[in-house]
Amino acid sequence: MLREPIARFIGGRLALDFVNIIPSNNYLSWEQLIEFLESAQIVTPERSGELLVLKGSDPQAAELLLRKAHRLAATLRLAFEAVLHRQKVQREWVAPLNDILRITEGHDELVPTDHDWEIQFIASEGGLEWLLATVARSAAEIIAEGPQARLRLCANPRCGLFFYDTSRTHRRRWCSMTVCGNRHKVAAFARRNASLRRARP
Repeated sequence: MLREPIARFIGGRLALDFVNIIPSNNYLSWEQLIEFLESAQIVTPERSGELLVLKGSDPQAAELLLRKAHRLAATLRLAFEAVLHRQKVQREWVAPLNDILRITEGHDELVPTDHDWEIQFIASEGGLEWLLATVARSAAEIIAEGPQARLRLCANPRCGLFFYDTSRTHRRRWCSMTVCGNRHKVAAFARRNASLRRARP
């Protein structure tokens, strides 16, 4: 069983949460990737445990998937920034996404759970790339929306997290009000009080 989740799922779309767990200058470990997949309910805790030991039993397969995940995240970051700034999304940024979508052909299937039924994607390929299929599909939907996508970047310059604005007014500024929004409010309050104190005789 995994410990604390590495990501707060605040992006509103799976692909945004995926990009958010890999800051542009950071490295994602195999353990962090599997933790994300479990937290996003792409794999069960049992499957997560199996995947964690794969790093030792089949390091080549693990390394290949990890490289694909890094490449996908890096190109999605470029594509999302282009969408955000209403610029053209380049073909080379979409290529890793299409590679995963192409490899991971399959079908949805109802599978029993402990209490009910759930829909799971069953890949036709035997490789591990299918683990990134739902992320790729989520990203494809955002890119296909183009300029109409309500993609945002947190207004906190030290944050850098993407989110999908589903607010009623479409003017959401913060990845999370409980994190960056409150920090901004507290800082603004402190500045106002400091200026009031300086203004008093």
